[in-house]
Amino acid sequence: MAGNLVSKSRAERFEETVLPCLDAAYNLARWLTRNEHDAQDVVQESYLRALQAFDTFQLGREARPWLLKIVRNTCYSWVRKNRPSEATAQFDESARDAPKSHSDPETSLLEKANSQVVREALEQASLEYREVLILRELEGLSYREIAEIIDIPLGTVMSRLSRGRKELRDRLNENAGEVSR
Repeated sequence: MAGNLVSKSRAERFEETVLPCLDAAYNLARWLTRNEHDAQDVVQESYLRALQAFDTFQLGREARPWLLKIVRNTCYSWVRKNRPSEATAQFDESARDAPKSHSDPETSLLEKANSQVVREALEQASLEYREVLILRELEGLSYREIAEIIDIPLGTVMSRLSRGRKELRDRLNENAGEVSR
């Protein structure tokens, strides 16, 4: 009976710690796998790995970087194992966001088109830049947290962010040039 009580409290602590981070975990997995269903599989596998490794998690620390590191590693393992050759599904971010009300349909259409162009440019960015951009710009992680997740020096994080932002800006400028022609 006492063992059951310990297991239950561990499971409850795990859920309280990890569940608030699942949206961020899915977001990272989606951007790294470029496929909604694969991302769901990766997050499920990551959740199980996190549960198994929960005893190594130091209570009081930020859970999101810890879980995102597990998600990142699981993504890379999954991609190496499966190497999906089929075209990836487009991510419909609007399905996950709260609906926005616009009195002007033109404004709504422009915002949707702009976000699609940015998503496409981000998906075309090289993986090493895309992952730091996602972690910093979409997940709001600090440079130090990103360095811990990716297991690279802080200077490399800053360098990749700078180069990634430039690559993203260049891609957006190219797309803008194509649209204006």
